[in-house]
Amino acid sequence: MTRLPRGKLTLSRRDLLKRAGFFGVIAATGPVGTLVPAATKSDAHPHPSVQVDGAPRGAGETLTAMEAATLEAVAARIIPSDANGPGAVEARAARYIDRALGGALASSREAYGSGLAALDSYARMSKGALFVALSPTDQDAVLSDMETNVAIGFESGAATFFNLVRLHTIQGTFCDPYYGGNANFIGWDLIGYPGVRLAVTENDQRLDRRATPIRRSAYDYPMFSKRRPARAGLEKRDPWRLL
Repeated sequence: MTRLPRGKLTLSRRDLLKRAGFFGVIAATGPVGTLVPAATKSDAHPHPSVQVDGAPRGAGETLTAMEAATLEAVAARIIPSDANGPGAVEARAARYIDRALGGALASSREAYGSGLAALDSYARMSKGALFVALSPTDQDAVLSDMETNVAIGFESGAATFFNLVRLHTIQGTFCDPYYGGNANFIGWDLIGYPGVRLAVTENDQRLDRRATPIRRSAYDYPMFSKRRPARAGLEKRDPWRLL
């Protein structure tokens, strides 16, 4: 990750690994509220597109094409890809945010609309171009100004919007894949989280070895299914069995 002169913009790879315990908790969770699983959303309908680095970029399921492109560029600098592995772009954190803004994070949709527009306006004013067109160094400088609340034009303050996007980017990178992020378990692999398991073997508890990754969403297990909760079925058959 490109280091900022102020040393402010987080997260570096070192920071991520230091906070692995924190992300281990995030990994099995998603946003609180109405679930918007990846399987329930359709990509069949074409969207208007914008040009990003000469290539067309389509709109998201909730965000416009320009908003989606800007958000992905921001996520790419918050948790960047580097020599140690992939980051938020490969984990599809922006897709997670886009989908969640149509469900559990719907209350933040207006904040994203105004915040991403303000981000582009500030980037154009301070660096002479839209955020997606800036170099990584200039993008980091813009985000640093937001994080330190130097950037202007944001309704609730630049730092407030920066922290919102950073939080959701972290969620999208390390969440259960059920929510549309952590594609191919990239986030879990990055922090060494082995995945949800219903039983822990003796080998899993050894301190001299890493647990074998289980590449499964929690919702692949019947007991966590949102279509037919296992506990509800047990109650119907034998209510005393749960006591």
